[in-house]
Amino acid sequence: MSAGLANPSGGALAPLRHRVFAVLWTATIIGNVGTWMRDVGSGWLMTTLAPSPVMVALVQAAGTLPVFLLALPAGALADLLDRRLLLIWVQVLLCVVSLSLAILTALGVMAPWLLIVFVLAGGVGAALAAPAWQSSVPEMVPRADLGAAVALNSMGINVSRAIGPALGGLILATLGVAATYLVDALSYVVVIAALLWWHRQAPEVEGPRETLPGAMRAGLRYAANSAPLRRVLLRSAVFFIFGAAHWALLPLLARQVLGGGPALYGVMLAGIGAGAVGGALALPWLRQRLGGAEGLMLAGALGSAAAQAGLALATSGAVAVLLCVLAGVAWIAVLTTVNTTAQAVLPNWVRARGLAIYLTVFSGGMTLGSLAWGQVATLTGVLAALLAAATLGAAAALAMRALPLPAGGESLDPSRHWAEPEAAMPLEPDRGPVAVQIAYRVAPDRQPAFHAAIAPLGAMRRRDGALAWGVFADVETPDRVVEWFLVASWAEHMRQHHRVTIADQALQEKVRALHEGTEPPRVMHLIAL
Repeated sequence: MSAGLANPSGGALAPLRHRVFAVLWTATIIGNVGTWMRDVGSGWLMTTLAPSPVMVALVQAAGTLPVFLLALPAGALADLLDRRLLLIWVQVLLCVVSLSLAILTALGVMAPWLLIVFVLAGGVGAALAAPAWQSSVPEMVPRADLGAAVALNSMGINVSRAIGPALGGLILATLGVAATYLVDALSYVVVIAALLWWHRQAPEVEGPRETLPGAMRAGLRYAANSAPLRRVLLRSAVFFIFGAAHWALLPLLARQVLGGGPALYGVMLAGIGAGAVGGALALPWLRQRLGGAEGLMLAGALGSAAAQAGLALATSGAVAVLLCVLAGVAWIAVLTTVNTTAQAVLPNWVRARGLAIYLTVFSGGMTLGSLAWGQVATLTGVLAALLAAATLGAAAALAMRALPLPAGGESLDPSRHWAEPEAAMPLEPDRGPVAVQIAYRVAPDRQPAFHAAIAPLGAMRRRDGALAWGVFADVETPDRVVEWFLVASWAEHMRQHHRVTIADQALQEKVRALHEGTEPPRVMHLIAL
């Protein structure tokens, strides 16, 4: 089933009525709580093993860098393999990592660089799991509940972010670092049990199987030639670059500007988390009042800018905490809107890869924004940097109204209306390139209208595998028009047959309606000698 945008069927908690989603959502929160506990333990352990700022910072970098570097390969694996089995094996890997950390720490043989290696392995596991988790959501809930399900996932992340560090700190203080790792390992056992309980019906693989490099290229090609996905990525990147400012500068604001300590910083972070949780519950109501995804996106971006400006002008910790709540509501509104829209414009065959590219844009935007606003704060001060981010972010949000988010209501299920080619010669799957020609009959005076109708097919052909595409008029037969496209191999062209969607079929039927004559357009398949 395609994942178009729709009005929620039963409110913010409607997805929890679906048992598979409810069980896996709960298990995921437990697993994320364990992950935050492990992160707390690792950061504290490094301060004991090698208490230098560089080594402590490396712990954070080792955990997050794989998510940026491995998002696309992870998305390709999630599209190629059974997502449930992939998630099970990733959770096994994470469980082994945490058990190893617990044992080595308890035995007193942990070393700084060995800790970095294990943290890096944990980051690899998180990178492999993220696209598979996100792309599985449409399989767990009806189309009308997709937006609420994405919001609940985001809310679950914030809940685990609030519980995990606090619980990790408590166990760290009472039982030691090794115990935090052991509890984390047990949390993955819960996730594995939930995944084993889930009897997922994996969709049937249609067409020749892709290789990992080919699948990664296909994902990038799809993103480059899908106008709706490009629009979502652009809107996301613009928001994250400016929205990163308060995340990056919050510690400095709490300590240097407001004169607070770790307690104030923690309460401000809790305020963002509380706002995100409350915002997730209110999203269906907000979406309805604001006129849909575009209104919610604009309100979220302007709300984030307002929170940043307010933080720059705040004179007390209490006011800053309230503004952090607003920042959390705005953050969850935008994050859920762009994530849901990305889900809605991706067909199942490339969903995980498309979401992986979105995650890369998210990570890259946040990283670039954090570095940029940190530099601005160094040159001009924290307050000036926040005001600049708020002003530019609000201006960008208003300017982006000229590029509205796609509606996402088209059916992206396979149409299966292309006839299988009947080759009169044996063909190896990797033989190519393949040139496909479709000859139409169109009177010369109707050819401008035909050209306008067929032009969108170029992006569709490239999106699904074509290396090149064009339309030519026959100088010897004026009413003959030939569309052609080039594909890398016979196997890739066979995959094209299974990637055409119902929405694509409607477009092709409009083109075919301009074809004249009693015979259908003639299709020819040519292969390189």
